[in-house]
Amino acid sequence: MKQKLLASIFYILPHHAISWLMFKVARIRWSPLKNFIIRSYTDLNPVKMHEAVEEDMFAYESLNAFFTRALKPECRPFDEDTNNWLCPVDGSVSQAQAIKDGRIFQAKGQEYSLLELVGGDRELEQIFNDGQFATLYLSPRDYHRIHMPTEGTLKHMQYIPGRLFSVATSVVNHVPRLFARNERCVCFFETDQGPMAMILVGAINVSAIETVWHGLITSEAKKIKRFDYSDKDIVLGRGDEMGRFNLGSTVIVLATDKMKIAESMVAGTEIKLGQRLAVPGEG
Repeated sequence: MKQKLLASIFYILPHHAISWLMFKVARIRWSPLKNFIIRSYTDLNPVKMHEAVEEDMFAYESLNAFFTRALKPECRPFDEDTNNWLCPVDGSVSQAQAIKDGRIFQAKGQEYSLLELVGGDRELEQIFNDGQFATLYLSPRDYHRIHMPTEGTLKHMQYIPGRLFSVATSVVNHVPRLFARNERCVCFFETDQGPMAMILVGAINVSAIETVWHGLITSEAKKIKRFDYSDKDIVLGRGDEMGRFNLGSTVIVLATDKMKIAESMVAGTEIKLGQRLAVPGEG
């Protein structure tokens, strides 16, 4: 009951105003204030600084730079079988299973439509209708760069405006269709293992989403915006960085039945970038 009450508060919060303020705070560069903010943040969210390329938290020019810090490559070894898809982020598994009749499982008693998630794109709905999905949650203490599960050629991206509900488990469990209501970017790739979509879901305090090919994606647009890259030959390798978040959020990976979510991807399990996400299926 307490979690449900706390989740209901998010309906009345000014999501975008709060996130805009966080955007400004995260880019303060005046050292005394910036260092105080970083220290306060790490007191609340312990970070493993020994894994970062730059281990001195105060060496970062802003809180945003600290959020999006690079990791030492040796800290995240990749699954050696190149036929397998890599986990694209650090975090935890929210849910990972088959897509059933165009519906995606969110939490006990909660599901939403694939069509709504991809912004009404019926072509994408048809491609992934009987496929697999993995919903991966990044907490504020996690590494915030997003990497490619496999080599892929970018075909198009859709920015879909929406709310900015928290994606913490306590809220996801009680807000219907949360991932289909929040602001998000749907990135569609062609791969040797079939089509793949990576959906970067915004959340409160996640005041910006970036991709390596587009840069910063803001929440100013009021309508769905589609970006076509079919003639750009944008190819990203297995494990390459493809985007990043500020603070924590969620990545949803969609695959066809040519891939199957790995048995280790169980709801609630902690995950690391580079471990096995999916294996070749029977499709």
